[in-house]
Amino acid sequence: MSELSHNLGRSTFGNPVNSGNVLSEQEALELLNSWVENERLRLHMKQVGAVMKAWALEREALSEEEAYKWWLAGLLHDADWEKYPNDHCRIIIEELENRNIDPAIIHCIASHGPSYFGVEPQSSMDKMIYVFDELSGFIHAAALIRPLRYDGMDIKSIQKKLKTPSFAAQVSRDDIQDAISRIPTELDEIIDFVIQHQREVS
Repeated sequence: MSELSHNLGRSTFGNPVNSGNVLSEQEALELLNSWVENERLRLHMKQVGAVMKAWALEREALSEEEAYKWWLAGLLHDADWEKYPNDHCRIIIEELENRNIDPAIIHCIASHGPSYFGVEPQSSMDKMIYVFDELSGFIHAAALIRPLRYDGMDIKSIQKKLKTPSFAAQVSRDDIQDAISRIPTELDEIIDFVIQHQREVS
């Protein structure tokens, strides 16, 4: 992605009066399935959603209702990437604004790549989608080349691949480092969390 062409040019999204408004699970999955044909991209979005929800419940001690918002942001963060690559993530943001969705969810989606979209992560939800997005895809790429996929995968093997520029070269190591620098959790712990929580997502 070009850093300039995807800058959203704003940092506020949605209307505060819509706080608490969400898509139902059925509506969210219908949007995902109608906008995203690529199965690998769809799986990536489901994995990020699952890891986001697990983190919200286990590490942030949030309610199911609040964790659902994390799941929704993760599930839909790349919804327009396939159909509208030149307007990612402008289109999904406008769609959710038109549906009167909670501004916190929309801001989270807008901040999942600050160097591209020009939106700084502010809340814990914002920071964690930035952390999980690249790592989730990277770890899944590592699993795909292993005979046992996630079984037996360890942190050291992922760290080694992160230091190998030719492996999953499209994944920005700079973004991963920047994202981790914004939270009080070490990279090793995040890698382990992703391995444990996205392995069963299909």
